[in-house]
Amino acid sequence: MLDRRAFFIDGSWVSPIDGQDFEVVNPATEAAVAVISLGGAEDVDYAVRAARDAFEMWSESAVSERIDLLRRAREIYLRRRDEFADAMTLEMGAPRDFSRESQAPCGDTLLASAIEALEAHAFERPSLRGGSTLRDEAAGVAGLITPWNWPVNQVMAKVASALAAGCTMVLKPSEYAPLSAGMVAEVLAEAGCPPGVFNLVHGDGFCTGAALSAHPGIDLLSFTGSTRAGTEVMKAAADGIRRVALELGGKSPNILFADADLDGALRFSVENCFSNSGQSCDAPTRLLVEKSVYDEAVTMAGRFAADVTVGDPQRPGDHIGPLVNRIQFERVQEHIRKGIEEGARVVTGGLGKPHGFETGYFVKPTIFADVDNDMHIARNEIFGPVLVMIPFDGEDEAVAIGNDTEYGLAAYIQTSDEARAQRVARRLRAGNVYINGNYGDTDVPFGGYKQSGIGRENGPFGLAEFLETKAITG
Repeated sequence: MLDRRAFFIDGSWVSPIDGQDFEVVNPATEAAVAVISLGGAEDVDYAVRAARDAFEMWSESAVSERIDLLRRAREIYLRRRDEFADAMTLEMGAPRDFSRESQAPCGDTLLASAIEALEAHAFERPSLRGGSTLRDEAAGVAGLITPWNWPVNQVMAKVASALAAGCTMVLKPSEYAPLSAGMVAEVLAEAGCPPGVFNLVHGDGFCTGAALSAHPGIDLLSFTGSTRAGTEVMKAAADGIRRVALELGGKSPNILFADADLDGALRFSVENCFSNSGQSCDAPTRLLVEKSVYDEAVTMAGRFAADVTVGDPQRPGDHIGPLVNRIQFERVQEHIRKGIEEGARVVTGGLGKPHGFETGYFVKPTIFADVDNDMHIARNEIFGPVLVMIPFDGEDEAVAIGNDTEYGLAAYIQTSDEARAQRVARRLRAGNVYINGNYGDTDVPFGGYKQSGIGRENGPFGLAEFLETKAITG
């Protein structure tokens, strides 16, 4: 079993001051594969003080110095990318090929987009009328709290942008997927990141995350996770009037019009809902289908779902793996149970584990049809391989149902009518709208409306999250 109890603080691996052992469990086998320490308030305080001591030096560093660090980090990351993929397969159950082809590449592409944003950014510029100079400066010491579902993606989205801006930071990754985050510390250390600029403390949300959120030495918090947890982060930060950036949950509508290529649109809809075992905040989990093709779409969706297999994450192939832990497995089972109790029709899947998977947190890929948008399974983020299908009649009703949610992270449109696609995209209240299976690059802002969060990540927009603007008039 791997021993990962140490924290990375002030440029060194150090023993916890107030740590409790926590076993990292492989969700496919339910066996412990590593042990980490859950840090306490003293560990957080030590890391924050290191970041504060390093802030003046790093915030005043030359842009070229930051670019060089990010470039070196990217080179090292690329050399170790398969190791990162293996770590994510072990810690959160991402299948081997998916981890290599989708999860791990996020690290180098986000580093690349941070470099591009930094190279293009004008840190000083004249005001619109020319009477003042506008100067962007590092916002301060950043507290970064990241989830387990896309471990490297969410860590690097924050860390790369914070480094580019000149911020120092304390990272608390999810205790359920800590191995890849520890490797990020190794990469930055090898790249020559100055002591105190990047600090890593493992821990849970209730103790370590709360201590980081409320710490008076933190100037801004960047959190990715559930809307419930994001609310607690905001409350903890409120007393200090700290800046907060939140990337939270979603219940994204996927509007399928009758003129779409049904075969391609439904295959995309099913595969992308079930991808990463449904553990993506922007997954297209509400499939809205025009009534004239609804029955046909339900039949086709069921057929495509039958092609989605569940398998051992260590095995090569195009299959989905387990959910991250027992807690998540039980939550998803409860959502499925409520859908059945509400009267939604189970097209495929349902309660229990797939045949042959008595061990591991595996879930049957599930489709519900004849769902009303007021049902529990249509309102709540399930975070598992569960798709709900809702009929609509006409463009206006599609937009109304799509926007009838507390969330607003992403929305999807499937149609062969480009004018309609653009028209509907502008009416949907979501931070990202994807048309006919097209996704934005890592220079495109990622974030949501309503309870899906505050702020945007990636590229120039991610850089801006970690900057303050000063007006100098003389």
